[in-house]
Amino acid sequence: MVIRYSFDSLQPRPIDLPTEVPLDDEADLSVLDEAKILAAPASRADVERWRDQIERWREEARSRLCYSGAQYDRIESQWAQTCFAVAQVWLWDELLYSFEDHVFTPQKFLADARQRLGGLDAVVLWHAYPVIGLDDRNQWDYYRQIPGLKELIAQFHAAGVRVGVDYNPWDTQTRRGKADVEELAALVADLGADAVFLDTLKTAEPELVEALERAKPGIVLEGESRVLLARIEDHGASWAQFFADSPVPGVLKSHFFERRHMLHHVRRWHRDHSEEIQSAWVNGVGLMMWEVVFGVWVGWNKRDRSTAARMLTLQRSLSHFLLEGQFTPLVECADNADDKLVFGSSWKRGTDTLYALVNRSEIPITLKPIREETGIVQLDLMTGAVAQHLAITIPARGIAAVMTSQGEINPDMIELASEVSAIELSDDARFEHRRVHRVHESSRSKNTGESGVLIEPGEYVLTVRYRGRETGMYDGAPYVDEWKPLVPRLHDPRTLERVTTLDNPVIVAQHEVTNDEFLHFVRESGYQPAVSNRFLLHVKDGVNGRGHEPVCFVSLEDARAYCEWVGGRLPTEDEWQIAGDKQGFQRLEPHVWNWTESEYSDGRSRFAILKGGSDAQYDESEWYFDAGVRPPDFSAKLLLMGLGMSRSERIGFRVAFDRRNK
Repeated sequence: MVIRYSFDSLQPRPIDLPTEVPLDDEADLSVLDEAKILAAPASRADVERWRDQIERWREEARSRLCYSGAQYDRIESQWAQTCFAVAQVWLWDELLYSFEDHVFTPQKFLADARQRLGGLDAVVLWHAYPVIGLDDRNQWDYYRQIPGLKELIAQFHAAGVRVGVDYNPWDTQTRRGKADVEELAALVADLGADAVFLDTLKTAEPELVEALERAKPGIVLEGESRVLLARIEDHGASWAQFFADSPVPGVLKSHFFERRHMLHHVRRWHRDHSEEIQSAWVNGVGLMMWEVVFGVWVGWNKRDRSTAARMLTLQRSLSHFLLEGQFTPLVECADNADDKLVFGSSWKRGTDTLYALVNRSEIPITLKPIREETGIVQLDLMTGAVAQHLAITIPARGIAAVMTSQGEINPDMIELASEVSAIELSDDARFEHRRVHRVHESSRSKNTGESGVLIEPGEYVLTVRYRGRETGMYDGAPYVDEWKPLVPRLHDPRTLERVTTLDNPVIVAQHEVTNDEFLHFVRESGYQPAVSNRFLLHVKDGVNGRGHEPVCFVSLEDARAYCEWVGGRLPTEDEWQIAGDKQGFQRLEPHVWNWTESEYSDGRSRFAILKGGSDAQYDESEWYFDAGVRPPDFSAKLLLMGLGMSRSERIGFRVAFDRRNK
């Protein structure tokens, strides 16, 4: 059978493309209800007609839906209307958590965001995917079993940052508790979360909305991608993922329908974020700053970071214009501006008008942005320059901001311009790679091992098989500049080649360390882990009735401690694979994944390579961790969690010993 891809993942799908606005008086404008972006007209001559049509659509749609917007009047949820920067953050990001000190470090994380990105208004604490399915823990367990999580959220709140939790509706096969509606509502109430991010869902079912509202009045729901028009009423935000714009910036439909509905632009795998920034700027919406995507570094370049920092500073100070001002998209800002690929929007409030401009070209453009008007003074909010006939320069792929006023410029605006101009602007659009390194290098074992599987010294060329997933494997993003990788490309089986050299013979234990062996070590050595959470969770009163089975509920640190006690070390993933193909290599039952001495970090994500597979079969969703018993050449990348959360009933280990050459 030949499998043919029905899409080009480097190009937006039809569903992602902007929707053309019919300009005919008799056109049925309800076709715009399903749009993501309302495309700009092809000709400047059609702009006035285009504006009339999208305004007519909005009024007709509001009437058709009996729209009230009452939810947006509620004080409890109004923070979302000015939430211009939100970060999706893995709970165990090494800026947010110290694996050495076993504590959360939110101030370190927020300081980095302020210094590089212009600061954050909210965070989404991503918790379960892509590790869920490793064992029986469900998505609620991955929040509830974390010591100190409520204190972490309180620290974010104290810093003025709102907190969202993640809901995975596809998690239906792990440990069952109460219905999702009850579990999520209870979690929100217990943690004091401000928002719920709807992973894979555009909108939540009304029953869930009602339950969450009871748990936390004013809770903000943020749907993925295009929120359904009828549900903008009770979904205060949406993450605008995979929104392709027209060459001339179009209008974001949901925000145009309800100005107070916040969208957060994001193209998670892209190296160039200038188009998202420009669309957000001329529409008055925000950004999702997602630099670590499920363990993969996709950090923003210096140019886009500095542009975003300036934009966010302006948006936060000028939110009253963006929410209350008279909005005019595709305002005519200067003669021949369109020919120079400069476009903009304006918001008029009283006698002042804010102009948001973007330069779509690859070169800096200088122009007089506003038509000359008697008595009007203009302020370049990027530089602080004030003049009646102002000329400004817009960087390549950059943005500009001009405030005009009758008579004099408000002193607060002068101060704002000074703050913005102090943010150094970069034109460096190069991607800054992060390379992984081994976190822990074992010293040679003290003992040589009496029996086991012998690996002779020499060079080995290994074929490693793994499932693609969004975690990638070692270095590099798996879907660079792709819009939406779909099945079969998403989570597809892949291979890589590794070359390893052994200088001395290595003995790898025939089987995993058993419960009896590990408990003997604990009793004799007095071992106590630095963090006790989930340690030997299957052991009661120091006794386990399955002494011959592989020990589980142990972390990498626990496994290393045992290995050192017996005079050995953990095998690397390469040593495990080589030994696994040799006679005498055994797997105890129940089958469990094996830790290896292959812990890596790129400074933001820490992960380990697991070998062997387990008896777990959580495979009804492609989002679950790798299921089943696996051959020796299969590797799984497990993002490491702190505070004992990586201890699992499905992970054990075995010992390796170094032999000296005679």
